[in-house]
Amino acid sequence: MTDHPDTTKLDRLRFRAWRRGFREADLVLGPFIDTVGPTLDESELDAFQALLEAEDHQIYAWIIGEAPLPADYDAALMGKIQTFMRAHVAAAVAEGAG
Repeated sequence: MTDHPDTTKLDRLRFRAWRRGFREADLVLGPFIDTVGPTLDESELDAFQALLEAEDHQIYAWIIGEAPLPADYDAALMGKIQTFMRAHVAAAVAEGAG
């Protein structure tokens, strides 16, 4: 039995999102793709894949708004990631993290 192509792509993105090598990026991108990834359409998954090609520290700077997002990347997708991050961090803090 073969996986549906979307499932295979999502699994590859999930693996890459959780294993960035920069823990702060892992803790945003991993939960984002786990939670929101199944709802993303093909173009958003492609945009996420392109984002993962960037350097970890740069991605994190874009997520937290420390650096402007280059035009090459999908601003709407970054908005979803930023919104998720704010909710994710707020939930973790509410549970006692930090």
